[in-house]
Amino acid sequence: MDGIITELQALNIGKVKKNESLAQHTTIKIGGPADLLIEPSSVENLNHVMGVIRKNRLKWRAIGRGSNLLVSDKGIEGAVIKLGSGLDHLEINDTEITVGGGHSLVSLSTLISKKGLTGLEFASGIPGSVGGAVYMNAGAHGSDISKILTRARILFDDGTMEWLSSAEMEFSYRTSVLQKKRPGIVVEAVFQLAQGDRAAIVSQMLKNKDYRKETQPWNFPCAGSIFRNPLPNYAGNLIEVAGLKGFSIGGAKISEMHGNFIVNAGNATAGDVLALIEHVKDTIYSLYEIKMETEVEIIGRK
Repeated sequence: MDGIITELQALNIGKVKKNESLAQHTTIKIGGPADLLIEPSSVENLNHVMGVIRKNRLKWRAIGRGSNLLVSDKGIEGAVIKLGSGLDHLEINDTEITVGGGHSLVSLSTLISKKGLTGLEFASGIPGSVGGAVYMNAGAHGSDISKILTRARILFDDGTMEWLSSAEMEFSYRTSVLQKKRPGIVVEAVFQLAQGDRAAIVSQMLKNKDYRKETQPWNFPCAGSIFRNPLPNYAGNLIEVAGLKGFSIGGAKISEMHGNFIVNAGNATAGDVLALIEHVKDTIYSLYEIKMETEVEIIGRK
């Protein structure tokens, strides 16, 4: 691994850290070390990173701002590529915007609202990156990424870079083609928005933010919604009716504000969270014969 670090540093690709705790890079503040954590400083350097990874046959995965992730206590084998500064460019062309995969979704929605563009209000409280949002078709308040994305530029692990249309992204509920068929990194996305009334847009965004503050436990480290909604039912409601709000295992606790959130109430481990997830699954199935599926991505060594 030291040889790979030396090679990456010689290319001056950005930050390279060995055995970096991923608890520092996830919103739930849980996770063992990554063998390598790499933060490329540009799209060109991201390409260089992938070249080194291919040459050395390293396992890899990309992360953004670390929401919607639960990393194993044993960490992640290989390289973790973190998209942030250097891949957070933004270009506004009338009602079309092109934005880097490392851009904060919350700050993007705020910037766009000030321009009087509508379509991103739903994202005003989603604490992830643009790349992560495209990857999982993030959504809230009756809308999602698939409603506004026209195309996304994806870097695949064979080194090819390709624009995929919205149709080719094969979006469905909290899912895209990148999760199942074609693993890749969202380098940038193009969103089609519309002109709107600036005051009305800002007002709606504030309402969305206030709703989240009132109903979701962002005062504790958490990963966002843990389970997919088993429509027509809602995960949070099922968990609440089952009497599981406030139930805890170790340092992991089901939020008393919202049943579909597990919070790190103090020194929680990934093992605590996984045990709590299994308890919820078993309880909901025994009561309603409904199989709960996780929305949060569970990654890392077993």
